[in-house]
Amino acid sequence: MVTTVTSQDAQYDKAAIEFGDAIERLAYAYERDADKRKDLVQEIHFAIWRSFKIFDGRSSVRTWVYRVAHNTGVSHILRNKRISQNSYLNIDDVGEIVDQTDYVHAFERLDQVDQLMALIQRLAPLDRQIIALYLEGLDGAEIGEISGLTPSAVGTKIHRIKHKLSELFQKGETHVRRSTPP
Repeated sequence: MVTTVTSQDAQYDKAAIEFGDAIERLAYAYERDADKRKDLVQEIHFAIWRSFKIFDGRSSVRTWVYRVAHNTGVSHILRNKRISQNSYLNIDDVGEIVDQTDYVHAFERLDQVDQLMALIQRLAPLDRQIIALYLEGLDGAEIGEISGLTPSAVGTKIHRIKHKLSELFQKGETHVRRSTPP
């Protein structure tokens, strides 16, 4: 039996190799729980594979993959509602970030990447998307194309998000406890 590789499969295979690590990092921005994060990565990969059926080349493959990945991540957090809709933080309203959950086997301290990701995971979906794309090295125009914002609005939001995250990080407000070991 001879199996032919479709254009959709070939596009996905190339994208999975090129953006696989980025997809893992983006999933980390949307899901703290390791098992749920693995499921989200699979869900993102499936969504990307499925999306290549309708990909028409009007944007770069990179932009397309990031858009699909972030849309899948946003759908994931809204669907699971781990945090009630009212407790999402808008970067303009961010005050103290304190995790109220107390677990018997909580870690004493997370490493710096985990601390930053814990802060990012508490942001509203749009702010989370913007900073995650920025951390992946996309410029304002690319982020704007993915998020639907103008490049200047993206620049303003990035500046505000970076300032607030830096402020919170330096205050030591990154001590977020986890429910499961890494």
